[in-house]
Amino acid sequence: MGTDTWAVIFTSEARQEFFALPADMQAQGLRIVDMLESMGPQQAKEPYVKHLEGKLWEMRLQGRDGIARALYFAQLGRRLCVVRVFVKKTQKTPRNEIALALRRLTEETSRDTDTI
Repeated sequence: MGTDTWAVIFTSEARQEFFALPADMQAQGLRIVDMLESMGPQQAKEPYVKHLEGKLWEMRLQGRDGIARALYFAQLGRRLCVVRVFVKKTQKTPRNEIALALRRLTEETSRDTDTI
């Protein structure tokens, strides 16, 4: 990996959630991951990613059957860690999904002190 590139990593829970999505949402998610890795999070903008709160950001996935979100945060070493992936059924990202992602973020950062 060059110095200009980023790595997007998934927690084991988020990886399982991602691969449970319909194939078209997975394909769009992988395109957004490629964009984040090559351009970096500073260059990625809406409609692909959006800041949620604090250190938490979302990848915005769409497919024939609806929309999904992949929630992530930045770590030192040019890493973005995806902690929650879910199908979104309401206009606003549900508070319980954000709370779960924040809990997972806390768990990840307690294991790894390289969080930005």
